[in-house]
Amino acid sequence: MLRKDIERILISEEELDKTVSRLAEEIDRDYSSPDKNLVLLCILKGSITFMGDLMKKLHVPVEIDCMKVSSYGSGTKSGGAVKIILDIDRPDISSCDFLIIEDIIDSGNTLSYLTGYLMHKGARSVRTCTLLDKPSRRVVDFTPDYRGIEIPDEFVVGYGLDYAEKYRTLPFVGILKPEIYLK
Repeated sequence: MLRKDIERILISEEELDKTVSRLAEEIDRDYSSPDKNLVLLCILKGSITFMGDLMKKLHVPVEIDCMKVSSYGSGTKSGGAVKIILDIDRPDISSCDFLIIEDIIDSGNTLSYLTGYLMHKGARSVRTCTLLDKPSRRVVDFTPDYRGIEIPDEFVVGYGLDYAEKYRTLPFVGILKPEIYLK
């Protein structure tokens, strides 16, 4: 039923799986040292699917945690200001090597803000991992440490990404028909 709202599939299930496997290999390589205390920090809600698949492919020990933030005003445009809705509360933050897991980066505001925020809270290290990257939309100078797939400036849904809380369950990333979100 939701597929009828998709203009076209941008990234197939197979391509997503290959990308997540590649990212897991890169993370395993960089966090294989026994002195690392890797904490995957899922940015709710969109990153749940990506992080679930990613952590199943990792071989290094990890902990998981979640934050919920918002940088969207209304509709499909980012508002710029980042609001923390659900924060982390860890007594061991100074021994944590955080890897922020994000579904998509466009303006760069959220990941840039969260990286600084966690460092200010005393994290030992903070890196970022995004499944999808829209560099054409960047408004701050920010490059993720782990980058899945660069995509064009299209409104995408599926594989955890939503529009009005719908489409997250699609197993692929698709371009949403403009008539759906331009109503």
